[in-house]
Amino acid sequence: PPTISSGPRMSGKETSQPRPARVVNSIAPIRVCDNGGWTDTWFAGRGAIFNIGVYPYAEVQVQVFEEGEPGIVLHAENYGERYAVAPPPSPWGPHPLLEAAIAYMKVPEQLRLEVTIHSEVPTGAGTGTSAAVTVALVGALDALTPGRRTAHEVAYAAQAVETEMLHRQCGIQDQLASAYGGINYIEMFDYPRATVSAIRLPDALWWELERRLVLIYLGRSHDSSAIHEQVIRELENAGPGCPPLEDLRKTAPRSRDALYAGDFAALGRAMAENTEAQARLNPALVGTEATDVIAIAGERGALGWKVNGAGGEGGSITLLCDAHSPRKRELIRAIESASPDFRHIPTYLSRAGLRVWTAGPESGARE
Repeated sequence: PPTISSGPRMSGKETSQPRPARVVNSIAPIRVCDNGGWTDTWFAGRGAIFNIGVYPYAEVQVQVFEEGEPGIVLHAENYGERYAVAPPPSPWGPHPLLEAAIAYMKVPEQLRLEVTIHSEVPTGAGTGTSAAVTVALVGALDALTPGRRTAHEVAYAAQAVETEMLHRQCGIQDQLASAYGGINYIEMFDYPRATVSAIRLPDALWWELERRLVLIYLGRSHDSSAIHEQVIRELENAGPGCPPLEDLRKTAPRSRDALYAGDFAALGRAMAENTEAQARLNPALVGTEATDVIAIAGERGALGWKVNGAGGEGGSITLLCDAHSPRKRELIRAIESASPDFRHIPTYLSRAGLRVWTAGPESGARE
């Protein structure tokens, strides 16, 4: 649908409103190091994906009011935009993904809501941020409807928003990673149906992995639609068993087995092999900024690197450092000194996925 305004922007005077009767909060992690990505798609048919859920998370807050005219106001905090969402069948407004998620969830029409969305991660970082936002939004709105979706059901609802309502190319691993959190091995046996196996680690190994991971934002949102469409056409013609997809599938079990063995060198090799496999799909999937960061990381002893998401110019890259903490800090300084656009985003492994809780104006929170 065309992107046009679905309602007037609201001035500061219009933001004054009565106290909400209740507030629904939700958060969902992003993901990094998605080894095996591209195999969770319709043209791959079946896939194996390893990924790691991390904070900073996407955050949604829904204020529910008992007074005033029914309707929904959307506050896209990162964009500084606040506007009334036009109900279907009106064309989508400035943020189709958010508006489509609201329409998909079919919240009771008599409610008056203000929905606020926020994320600390830049848009287009390739870390599944859009999926995390959608999972958090679906989870929050689910609290306003009869029944409760499981984490798996929330993930599939979030994916359906993109594929069925917006007709976008979209795999399933981002939504599952956000809904479940933690470190996961995902097997997609028949698109989009998949199983999620949590990788449980001893605390010391978990903390060590967290300490070694570095997320670098490459300075701009990845803009790779034309490249991605070209790759998809080529893979569709080649079939689900083609060598490029098989190379990507293999990196997921290697990553899982490396972590269970506590072998960070093997995990780093799997990350690098996945990035090389991405480049074989199309050299442009490993952009110039990522190539520059990989060169710096290799010179300073990093064990591995993974261009996050589908790849392309811009976006982000995950690095796996060696055991020496000062060398990790030196690496970050070297990368940030190489370009004013490169930025380290601190991350923490997420032990939980989607979390939703409700609070009244005077009461404590409840799940």
